[in-house]
Amino acid sequence: MHRLFGIETEYGIVVEGLSAGDWINESIAVVRSHAGPAVSGWNYRGEDPRRDMRGFTVEHLSTNPDDAQFDAPGTPPMSREEERSDRVLANGARLYNDHGHPEYATPECRSLRDLVAHDKAGERIVFAAAQRRAQQRGQAVTIYKNNTDFHGASYGTHEGYLVRRDVPTDVLIQALLPFFATRQIYAGAGKSDVENDSAVPVFQLSQRADFFSVEASVDTLHNRPLVNTRDEPHATPRHYRRLHVICGDANMSEYATALKVGTTSLVLSLLEEGWSSPIKLLDPVRAVKQVSRDITLKQRVERQGGSPVTALEIQRLYLQEAEKRLCGRDEETDWTLAEWASTLEALETDPLSLADRLDWVAKFKLLDAFRAEEGLSWNDPYMQSLDLAYHNIDPEQGLYYGLEQAGEMRRLVTDARIQAAMSCPPADTRAFIRGLFVERFGQAVRSIGWNGIAFQHNGEDLLFDMNPLVEENVSVLNEELAAAETLEDFVAVIRHSDEVV
Repeated sequence: MHRLFGIETEYGIVVEGLSAGDWINESIAVVRSHAGPAVSGWNYRGEDPRRDMRGFTVEHLSTNPDDAQFDAPGTPPMSREEERSDRVLANGARLYNDHGHPEYATPECRSLRDLVAHDKAGERIVFAAAQRRAQQRGQAVTIYKNNTDFHGASYGTHEGYLVRRDVPTDVLIQALLPFFATRQIYAGAGKSDVENDSAVPVFQLSQRADFFSVEASVDTLHNRPLVNTRDEPHATPRHYRRLHVICGDANMSEYATALKVGTTSLVLSLLEEGWSSPIKLLDPVRAVKQVSRDITLKQRVERQGGSPVTALEIQRLYLQEAEKRLCGRDEETDWTLAEWASTLEALETDPLSLADRLDWVAKFKLLDAFRAEEGLSWNDPYMQSLDLAYHNIDPEQGLYYGLEQAGEMRRLVTDARIQAAMSCPPADTRAFIRGLFVERFGQAVRSIGWNGIAFQHNGEDLLFDMNPLVEENVSVLNEELAAAETLEDFVAVIRHSDEVV
């Protein structure tokens, strides 16, 4: 897809009998229960969540006042290192605690199928850690890959995309607002009822739509924006930025994950080619809620300088431009274009035909049959418990996995590929180097992150700068480093590549 991308998933965690103040400690315990090769000590070099891509740094981030309930009274504050409890894994991924949620960040990927495999590997890694924690407690620890607790709290599934720095910020934001407000018609995970609103109970396309209140900002925990403008490139800053997308849902479907990331990557390619979106919504924040709450897909949203349009019409505008400019570029681009087109067509003519591919359709079909039979409303607590059960990552308990095991969900990767992704990083990105270092030379690491590894060698402190290693030619360096049997060999190779300071 000609760029690096990845997914960060905050998992919901349930242990019977725990109070709110216990969740952070329980999440930390799950992270620390990971049993595979790992290195602690995250390298925060180059990270500043207050820095905005529009050219300024905010004084502070918005915080959710409800988060105070998770602070156990009388407990001394933990250090950042203790609270995060970072584990960098042999597959190049990062596992840590984030505000009382075990979070798994995939390694950087360049292929959609690699990304799907690593996203699913994350489910298995977190599930295995939760099982070990359950054995320690003598009590079940249930993990959900979703975005709401149905009590007003939301947790994220974030995407990251490497983007050229020369794309004007205002062009980027204005093009993404209509796209993000409407891609939920195929990327939404589905949701019973509406939160934080007195609206009539409905089945929604998206789990996250209820939780956005501004168009663009650096915030992620409160006053959430549709376009997050945080500027942490994790690459050479003068050449690149990293688009941090926080408005997406946690997809169980492999197909929905690939289509969501593939289409977003193609929109970014259009912007890198100099295209700008000709459509501007009058109120994107209102539009994302309107679209989510209408599964007929007939809802029209207001735009500036034109008549109201449907989400399907907006998505077709982006698709048509991508077909015109990007068709034939590579195999995954053509797959994305073809599936984007066929999905939009099916959504217009027969949405239920997509029950084997899209999460919201699969969930609606499953839950609506039960709701109708029992005469329940979408806001009934039992419907919400079934909604949660769809996202249970236990393959013996989760409703999604029941559908998959029955052959009712389309697969893009094999179980063998997912199993391999649990320990092997992508071979064509810099994540390979990070994973290799964890696997072979973890004892030497002082800190490790997306864009660098600080380590000791022969009593000397060294920093391996991986900021420049974002192009496809990193595969050549990966092959050389794979042959390094000792740390001495490894250092010789990276010194030759001029990346050690």
